[in-house]
Amino acid sequence: MKLPGGANIQTMMKQAQQMQQRLQEEIAAIRVEASAGGGMVSVKMDGQKKCLGVTIDPEAAGDAEMLQDMVMAAFNEAVRKVEEETQKKTAGMLGGMGLPPGMF
Repeated sequence: MKLPGGANIQTMMKQAQQMQQRLQEEIAAIRVEASAGGGMVSVKMDGQKKCLGVTIDPEAAGDAEMLQDMVMAAFNEAVRKVEEETQKKTAGMLGGMGLPPGMF
């Protein structure tokens, strides 16, 4: 089936699937690190928002409530960073398709 301008819909669909697969691979490769409490708690996360590691300064272990707050803050910041990186990669890839702004 040909679209206006002579584009073949099957070719376009195949290209879109390839781009989606490449985007998923790029997102999976994202690695971020976020910290809280001046670096007393650090969280490493991948692009699929899986925790890759947590580092806690032994000095932070004395106050459980403060430690909980720092761990939560570090995780939330790591998630924010992953989402930011994912959005950059998605925008970059979709921009290369020549789609109108706001379509995705």
